[in-house]
Amino acid sequence: MGLILLIVLVVLLLAAIPAWPYSRDWGYYPSGGLGIILIIILILLIAGYI
Repeated sequence: MGLILLIVLVVLLLAAIPAWPYSRDWGYYPSGGLGIILIIILILLIAGYI
């Protein structure tokens, strides 16, 4: 379960990279938010809670 969640979050993180002209104005907010969630999930995986 944790591995599937981790893979989904990595895919979402890659999808949040601003690649289209209208999304370049967003800055790092989408990928930054997903990055924080990814770090939290990694910490939980290492600690053994997931």
